[in-house]
Amino acid sequence: MKDSFFFAVDLKVSVSVWPPGSNIFVGECVFLQCTVESNATFVWNYQWFRQKPQPGPTPRRRHLVSGDGYFIAAVTREDAGGYWCQAERWGSNTSLVLLSQPTVFTVSEEPLASVTLTPNSRQVYTGQRFTLRCPQARANSSGWMLRRFSPGRRVRKRVLRTDECSPLGGAVGTDVSDTCTFTAASENAGLYWCEGAEGRSNAVHIMVSNGLVILRTPAIPVSEGATVVLQCQYLTANHSKTTFFKNAAEVLTSASTARVVKMTLESVTQEDEGLYKCASQDGTTESPESWLSVRPQEGQWLR
Repeated sequence: MKDSFFFAVDLKVSVSVWPPGSNIFVGECVFLQCTVESNATFVWNYQWFRQKPQPGPTPRRRHLVSGDGYFIAAVTREDAGGYWCQAERWGSNTSLVLLSQPTVFTVSEEPLASVTLTPNSRQVYTGQRFTLRCPQARANSSGWMLRRFSPGRRVRKRVLRTDECSPLGGAVGTDVSDTCTFTAASENAGLYWCEGAEGRSNAVHIMVSNGLVILRTPAIPVSEGATVVLQCQYLTANHSKTTFFKNAAEVLTSASTARVVKMTLESVTQEDEGLYKCASQDGTTESPESWLSVRPQEGQWLR
């Protein structure tokens, strides 16, 4: 018997967005989650669509799709528009297809306030310390909350108040009350941003690595004309040469045998945007890819 095909009306599928909201900012990271609202324990297959609810071209390299998750590594102006997810379940006699309502994004150049990350790197090693700082609260304001979302973990969202960091793995800075310092571990990887009465800051994504090498790239956009130093950091100096890649193409090979090998980009432009990684020349160690985001000069945004 030929399988029947229909759209279900008694089940719903929805898209959740982290950080919450329809306005997203250039250079930040955004995660979309597709969820079927049902008590049943079905196994679903997922598809994601942009601009219109039908199959389209493969997402750009900044867009990573994995099952029910859609991750934008660094927002650009191109990312404005609608996003849909579709959940499918194929049975022996029936095919169940659920299509979400669109999630529509607008893209702004800068948030009203920014979260500060030290060191300014998307990638850190397990055990290294990193610090996040929310903006200073205005007079008569309730202040800011530091929030984290960890895709793929059972606890989908944690609210980290700046005076309650210690129970969640961080410590409040003794000299600055709006600062939290963490020791990098798998449980505190993810998206971080600040929320307050004025709105929210940009979101930064922190990747915690157990590997042999990481590539330190700025976690927030750099301005056109700036000098950017990418740092390939090894756990041990057990390599002869290091090769840097941009969008999978070789761009530089260094003969340095130091634990930290640097590549300097002078006077960056938007042509320097892309996914970078580094690897030992023999290919035995390779860093995860990391996106470098370049903000256009003032006045070029609306061109």
